[in-house]
Amino acid sequence: MLQKELSEIFRRQTAALGGVLVSVSAVRVTPDLSLAKVYLSIFPSERAQEILDNIKAQTKTVRYDLAQAVKSILRKCPDLQFYLDDSLDYIENIDRLLS
Repeated sequence: MLQKELSEIFRRQTAALGGVLVSVSAVRVTPDLSLAKVYLSIFPSERAQEILDNIKAQTKTVRYDLAQAVKSILRKCPDLQFYLDDSLDYIENIDRLLS
């Protein structure tokens, strides 16, 4: 549920940027729901670190939006930590090396 709601939040926020796609590839939540590690796949990958830094700067806003979306389901909204999921770049590099 957190992954779905975060995906929707990022879809709305990046619609204004144009040409940027942020998808939530995984969310790992601690058993006590105090922390959620969010793995993001960002396209274009050349701007990934810049966009990730911007998202990290806006963590409180994203957490607030998430809390509003899940307030009827979850009692507590976890703290968010964002990480870059570079698994697609890694796979692409392996394919390029094998070719």
